Amino acid sequence: MNILQYCINGISIGSIYAIIALGYTMVYGIAKMLNFAHGDIIMVGAYICYCVTNYLGMPPILGILASMAVCTLLGIVIEGLAYKPLRGAPRLSPLISAIGMSIFLQNYVLLAQTSDFVPFPRLLPEMEFLEYVNYVMGPSDFLILLVSTLAMVSLSLFIRYTRMGKAMRATAQNRKMALLLGINADWIISLTFIIGSGLAALGGVLIASHMGQVNFGIGFLAGLKAFTAAVLGGIGSIPGAMVGGLVLGLAESFTTGYFSGNYEDILAFGILILILIFRPDGILGKAKVQKV
Repeated sequence: MNILQYCINGISIGSIYAIIALGYTMVYGIAKMLNFAHGDIIMVGAYICYCVTNYLGMPPILGILASMAVCTLLGIVIEGLAYKPLRGAPRLSPLISAIGMSIFLQNYVLLAQTSDFVPFPRLLPEMEFLEYVNYVMGPSDFLILLVSTLAMVSLSLFIRYTRMGKAMRATAQNRKMALLLGINADWIISLTFIIGSGLAALGGVLIASHMGQVNFGIGFLAGLKAFTAAVLGGIGSIPGAMVGGLVLGLAESFTTGYFSGNYEDILAFGILILILIFRPDGILGKAKVQKV
């Protein structure tokens, strides 16, 4: 494997981390809390796509759409049950609630699907033009890059130019002032969970496609690495989540290529520790100055 292939592989997996990290960073930026059930929504999304394509015989695109739809509804339920009642509570309370919801989802899927790995279906059909793509990258990498790019560009444009996106930015900057301006901050927070859950489902499908298999633990490690990417880029920053995901993916790819895949996780969490020590605001994060 040459340097170009390392780069392509790193950008592919980094793009998945970036998509998942967007959910973390949006929820933190607007609601000022960490959704530790986010990784388990990744797992549910991958399994929904697997069940729709394998058991119902539906095309992969319908599997992806069904996965995003179900996880969006799941995000609404989780936010309504576990987070919304604790919106005015101390920060530790929603954190404990998130961990409890994460454990519930893990055990539910474990009982329903067992701990066995199952082969994940191919998401791209045979196409003539992909023969030219195969000289540079595999069909799975091509799909990941295409879908990830479209998702990240669409979200950036939504946040930047739509009325709802401006309301989200206003709520993230100053929730009390947003309320005074007539913005329904509670609905904005709920919308953030909805978008984050849809992105988590998409990330779950892509990472299962990249691995070629899925099991109940797929979301735990992917969620932790995406969280690392969010912190690396600057949690609360959407461009930071993208940059952090790509940096982490490239670092993992070159580590695996030149050393061993056994060092991937050590590298990822080593980067997290170093960032927290030397630059806790991340690559694109800005330090907040409190006036007294």
